[in-house]
Amino acid sequence: MSVPAPQPTARAVITGASSGIGMALARALAARGHSLILVARRGEILAELAAELTTNHGVEAEVRAVDLSDLTAVATLCDELVGREISILCNNAGIATFGPIAELDAAYERAQLRLNANAVQELTLAVLPQMVQRGSGGILMVGSAAGNMAIPNNATYAASKAFVNTFSESLRGELRGAGVHVTLLAPGPVRIQTPAPEDESIVDKMVPDFLWHSSDKVAEMSLDALARNKMRVVPGTLSKAMSVAGGYSPRAIVAPIVGRFYGKMGEPE
Repeated sequence: MSVPAPQPTARAVITGASSGIGMALARALAARGHSLILVARRGEILAELAAELTTNHGVEAEVRAVDLSDLTAVATLCDELVGREISILCNNAGIATFGPIAELDAAYERAQLRLNANAVQELTLAVLPQMVQRGSGGILMVGSAAGNMAIPNNATYAASKAFVNTFSESLRGELRGAGVHVTLLAPGPVRIQTPAPEDESIVDKMVPDFLWHSSDKVAEMSLDALARNKMRVVPGTLSKAMSVAGGYSPRAIVAPIVGRFYGKMGEPE
């Protein structure tokens, strides 16, 4: 069975919907007729997006301003989702840090792990039983090519995305024949548009323009792959190279090289 067609009572949940891939996924799903539950910390941005999607596509778009690094807030959201008809879950929200972990803010590193890994597991556990019972559903996991390798100066992010990558592919094995699709998106650098020079972040400056991928294109590719129940989507040259390097190259050689690159991203601008 394919991913469920839009239904008036069903909702597609998108975390991290206030920017980037999450916002692009929300627009793409709404264009396909799905009503939504939009999740992110920035409620005012979500409210604007919800109004846009309702006006442009006639779908219902509910807003949940939730900090997914807060375990109590996650539990409250999960309690709600257990009682709702959730057709699609897009586990997209995530953050990253750069630099030696001993020099980074420990509280933020812990919050990063809760957001990138714990929240993904909790939300999946909340909606998966109903999908299995119905024999239909779709879960899009936004992992990362960074989760395929050890990356000094990006330790928490790489480790948290390794969890997402492995969790996603393990889940597929358990759900074979259950009618529930699981697809892992492992993107490299993604952005909506090229920023003006004065607005460039350190990441924009470090990564050449030709290696960036469009958020809108990635969203469409991901939803098409989910509909086909494809195991993994790896858009972009850099993410494909990182996937190959992580899978086939000796870590003792690759990790120091990649670590130096990521270390530069943590240097003050």
